[in-house]
Amino acid sequence: MDIRDFIIGGISGALSRTVTAPIELAKIQSQNKYMPNSNFRSVINGEGIIGLWKGNFTNCIRIMPQNAINFTIYEYMANNDRLLNISSNKTLTNFYSGSIAGMIAMTITYPLENARSRLCLQSNKNHYKNLLDVFKKTPITHLYRGLRMSIIGFTPYNAINFTMYNEYKKFTNNIIISGGLAGMTALSITYPTDLIRRRLQLQGFTKDVPKYDGIIDCVRKIIKNDGILGLYRGLLFGYMKCVPAVAIQFWFFEIMKETINY
Repeated sequence: MDIRDFIIGGISGALSRTVTAPIELAKIQSQNKYMPNSNFRSVINGEGIIGLWKGNFTNCIRIMPQNAINFTIYEYMANNDRLLNISSNKTLTNFYSGSIAGMIAMTITYPLENARSRLCLQSNKNHYKNLLDVFKKTPITHLYRGLRMSIIGFTPYNAINFTMYNEYKKFTNNIIISGGLAGMTALSITYPTDLIRRRLQLQGFTKDVPKYDGIIDCVRKIIKNDGILGLYRGLLFGYMKCVPAVAIQFWFFEIMKETINY
C-alpha cells in the first residue's frame, strides 16, 4: 500500500466536505425534521453564518481517515486484482475493491460519524461543547448505534461510486463530471440506508428522537408515518451535496496523483 494514497485520500475528503458542509447540514436537518430548530433560519439566528459549518471539524476528523483508508485499500486491491481471485473484468474488480474498502473504512471511523450527527443537530452547544465532550458523555455502545445499517448502505454505495466513476470516465473523460455522476448514481440507489442509519444513530440523543427497535422497526415506522417517500426525505439536498463533494474528491485525488507522478 502507498502512503501517498492515504495522504491524498484524506485531504480530498476534508476539502470536499468543507466546501459542501452547509448542504450536508440541510440534508441532515431534513432527514430529522422532528428535531427542534432544524432549519437554516434557526441556525443562523442562533449561531450566525458560521453555524452552517457546525460539526464540520468533526466531519473532517472523521472523513480524513475514512477517505484515506477507503482510497488506500481501493487502490491497492484494484491494482492487485489477484487478491480478489476473480476474472480480469475491471468493472468487477472496481466493484469488489470499493465494497471491501468501504466496509473497512466505515467500521473503523464510525463513532466519529455518529458524533458528527449529534453535533450538527444540537443548538448553541446545548448538549455538547465539542467532540471530546461527545465521547465523554456518550457511551461507546451508543456511538456504534446504526453501524450495521451504515455498513449495509455504505458498502454498496462505495462499490457503485468507484465502479461508475471508472465507467463514466470511459465516456466523458472528464474527472469532475464522472465523479458527480458516479456520486448521484450511488446515492440514488442507496439513499434510504443513509436516512435510516441517521435515525438509528440518534437514539437516546433527546426525547424528540423517535424510538426504534432496530432496522426493520425503523423502516416500518417511517413508512407508517410518512409513506414510502419518507425514506427519501432530504434526497434533493443529498444530490446537491453529493455531486460536488464526490466530484471534488475524485478531482483532487486524480490531480494530485498526476502532480506527484505516481
